Amino acid sequence: MTVVSPVRTRCPADLLTGIRAATQQHCDWQRTAELVAHELRLQLPGVGILTAAERAGAADGYRCHVLHVEPDGSFSVTAMVWRPGQVTPIHDHVTWCVFGVVQGVEYEELYALSDDGRHLSEVGRSQNDCGDVSGFAPPGDIHRVRNIGSDVAISLHVYGADITRLGSSIRRTYDLPVVTPAAR
Repeated sequence: MTVVSPVRTRCPADLLTGIRAATQQHCDWQRTAELVAHELRLQLPGVGILTAAERAGAADGYRCHVLHVEPDGSFSVTAMVWRPGQVTPIHDHVTWCVFGVVQGVEYEELYALSDDGRHLSEVGRSQNDCGDVSGFAPPGDIHRVRNIGSDVAISLHVYGADITRLGSSIRRTYDLPVVTPAAR
């Protein structure tokens, strides 16, 4: 993944106001993700938030375009652009995350780490279509995301941290054997 940082904010003011109001409630991470998801559902921007060149994606991997970083570091808004077949490693996050699909389809596989830490179990799958919004918070946020469609997929992500300072929203990647539900 390549992170491309903004020169200025590129998010609608009303969306940023809603996210600020949600984060300023100082709830636990799961509740904050729920509150931010509610705001994103109300005000999910369209693909026009990115330039045509940004919407095209890149052949060497999915792109993360930083659209806004709150001055106090309390949240960041990014747009992820996935060409067909592009996929993340299995990973978890440093903080809560909310996402909304603005173009195409993203497929998500959810995992749980075994008690002994030696393998992952697949615990769910979801197909996120254009307009779908969801959120999650650590722990229990181990997943992999891929573009399963034939067109470019674009999603807006809100993270509870300044990811330009951190370099990424990913806390850890997992290179462990995966046990699927049928193999248990």
